[in-house]
Amino acid sequence: MEKNVGTIDKSLRIIAGIVMLSLVFVGPQSPWGWIGVVPLLTALIGWCPAYKLVGLSTCAKCKS
Repeated sequence: MEKNVGTIDKSLRIIAGIVMLSLVFVGPQSPWGWIGVVPLLTALIGWCPAYKLVGLSTCAKCKS
């Protein structure tokens, strides 16, 4: 798996993931907040399957 998620993208995904996960415990307490696991995991592993499908990469070091 070649990394395709850059630094800024990782930061935004981590923030979005934490915000979405917080919806499970605080505020509307919606189970839809568990969707926040997806951006959080893609940020932590540095690879996004959707980016792979469309041939996109935000990782400057990984581009050839």
